[in-house]
Parts: sequence; C-alpha cells; structure tokens
Amino acid sequence: MNTTPSSRRLFARGSWAQARRVADVLRAETVGGVLLVIAAAVALLFANSPWRDAYTALAGFTVGPAALHLDLSLATWAADGLLAIFFFVVGLELKREFLAGDLRDPRTALLPVAAAVGGMAVPALIYVAINLANPDALVGWAIPTATDIAFALAVLAVIGTHLPTALRTFLLTLAVVDDLLAITIIAVFYTDQLSVPALLGALVPLALFTLAVQRGIRSWWVLLPLAAITWVLVHESGVHATVAGVLLGFAVPVLGRHRVHGVSLSEHFEHRWRPLSAGFAVPVFAFFAAGVTVVGGDGDGGGFGAALVDTVTLGIVAGLVVGKTVGVLGATWLVQRFTRAELSDDLSWWDLLGLAQLAGIGFTVSLLVGELAFGTGTPQDDHVKIGVLGGSLLAALLATVVLRARNTHYRRIEKIETRDDDGDGVPDVYQQGEPRRDG
Repeated sequence: MNTTPSSRRLFARGSWAQARRVADVLRAETVGGVLLVIAAAVALLFANSPWRDAYTALAGFTVGPAALHLDLSLATWAADGLLAIFFFVVGLELKREFLAGDLRDPRTALLPVAAAVGGMAVPALIYVAINLANPDALVGWAIPTATDIAFALAVLAVIGTHLPTALRTFLLTLAVVDDLLAITIIAVFYTDQLSVPALLGALVPLALFTLAVQRGIRSWWVLLPLAAITWVLVHESGVHATVAGVLLGFAVPVLGRHRVHGVSLSEHFEHRWRPLSAGFAVPVFAFFAAGVTVVGGDGDGGGFGAALVDTVTLGIVAGLVVGKTVGVLGATWLVQRFTRAELSDDLSWWDLLGLAQLAGIGFTVSLLVGELAFGTGTPQDDHVKIGVLGGSLLAALLATVVLRARNTHYRRIEKIETRDDDGDGVPDVYQQGEPRRDG
C-alpha cells in the first residue's frame, strides 16, 4: 500500500539531460520573445503614425511567381512561409518530447497534455458563449485557444528569475502541445476548399524527404528543395501551408544510428533552425500581423471604441484572460485529484495560478487563426488584433502580480537555505527534505 499513486509528485524535477535541453530551448525562445515584442511594438507605432499608409502598402506588396499561384503579399508570405519554419521546429520538438524526452512516460505526459486541452477547450467555450447572439463571429472560436511560447517565456524570464525550473519546463511543454492542437484545428476547421490531387502530390516529396533524413542525409541541396516542393503542394491543396512544416518536422528521426556531433538528427536540425524561427520568422510575422490602427476611428471597423464593445474582441479577451486560467488550472487540479498525486514540495497552487495566467498570452497562432477566420484587412480582423494584444497584455500583467510575489517568496527561501550562522558548513534553518511551501 505504500506504493500508491499518492507518492507521485507533480512538477517533480526531470532528468538532467531533459533539464539541459529545456534550458537551451528557454534561452532561444526568451530572446525570440523579446524580438517578437519589439516587432509588434514597431508595427503598432507604424500603424498609428503618419506613415500608416506606407506600412499598409509594405504589408500588401506582392512578390512571387504567379504561374505557381505564389504571387503573395509580404504579409501572406510571413504567415504561410515563415511560420512554416516555426511549425517545423514545433514538429521536431513534439516528436522528440514523446519519443526520447521525459514525456515518453504516459504518466509524465498526462499533466501537460491535459492542461493544454483544458487551456484550449475553456477559452473556446467562453468565446462561443459571448458570441452566441452573433453567429457570424462564431467562426473565430479558436482564436483565444493558443499560447505564445516565445512571448510567455520572455515575460517569465523577466518576472520569474527564482521560480523552479519545473514550472518553466511545464509552460514550455504545455505550449508545444498547444501548438500541435492549434495546427490540427487550422488543418481541420480552417480549410475552405481542398484539392485532393495537390494534397496527394505533396506526399511524394514528403516521402522522399522522410527517406533522405531516415538515411542520415542532411545536405541542404537535397532536403531544402524537397521541403519547398512539399510546402508548395500543401499550399496549393487549400490546407494552410504551415501544416507542411509540422509534417516535415515529424519526418526527422529522433532515434537511430545517424547522429551529428553526438546528437540525433532531430536535435541537430532544431539547433540549426530554432534561432531562425525565434529570431527572424516569428518577429517578422508579428511585424506584419500586429499592425492595427487604434487611433482615429474613421475606418470601416469603427476604431478602437467599436472594438471594445464588439463581442469578437470581448470573447477573445475573456478567453485568454479567464478561459486560459480556468482551463489550465482546472485541468491540473483534475489530474491531481484523480491520480492522487501531490505537488512538488517547493511549489504551491499560487505558482500554478501565475503560470496559468501566463498561458493566456496568445499572439502568433491567435493572430494567424484570426486572419484565417475573418480575412486579412476586415474590420473583424482589426478587432481580433486588438483583442489578442489587449488580452495578452492583461494576462501578462495579472501573471506579473502573482509571480512577482512568488519570486519574492523563493528569494527568501534561497536566503534561508544558505544561512550558516555557526560556520559548520550546514544550513542552520533549512534541512534537506523539509517542505518549503507557504501557501
């Protein structure tokens, strides 16, 4: 009877290899999050300045071969092309997490998966409830369901320097699973017209890409053309082109004999492509997607005041701020309740509340879904941007209040742990294994 599930710990410290890998990912994503915030701020400045027409013209500038139906605006290239790189990295991350990471254990995977599902379901339900009387707006139900990992980790890096690594790992894993669910929603619910021949045709270069990487081939002149052809055919099929990025990421082997400098091909590709994704692809998308005019009010959308009373905006804000918190925290509580597990001794539910609020920072995928739902340049699209920006900012502020308080708590514990008043080399106040929770 002593080996009951109650002996399990939620947010227990993972393996050393997992902790090292997560630290590397956190550093890259945190820098990317800072660049994302800067890009979004620059976009807002341009869109609300005397040069707003130049910003609009730049976003709408068309480039690409018309014969291949790729004469797309720069904003579309950022959403369809650059974000495919982002989702390629997501595919690599997901596959390794579930095949070689700590999440290969179903018991360990249960918590972040359940939290991600709860954190998507509750915001969607709140959005639908607010927009029941506005049927045309229901198409945007998926907008407040995604967490922006780069943005959230950037905030966490600033306000949570003393928080346990387990919380950061949980947020990272939750957001990765969240991205998988989001891309599934995009593929299933936001595909208007499907070209089966093009979709089947995409399987050919995808299969060749898979065969090449499974054989350990990593030459760019082999893999990049195959990846590009896969992307073009998926784009032609009507399925959002970012789905190609996830499929290509899934194709790269995590295990096997082919290794590069001692690491798997998947990890090698992730080290190569994550900086490009976090440092360039996502910030450029943010620059083109976040530019919304909030001054004036003489446009078709009625301006900032009209957005504040629009159920689309209200549904997004409520979904991100309230829905994410309730969904993530509620799902975590249910896992703890039904598995009879306990929180790690150095954590409390206040920590999880702050983390759940942090998950309400939706940006990249939320803006992408908004464009797919309502169309670029529509009044509703402007309201989506205001809702996503406002909801994310409010979620970040609420998380800051809670996590700042917890940060102070952990700094106090750190001082207690290191006290050695009698000089015997042993902390006098804190004893190893002593519970450290205070709330």
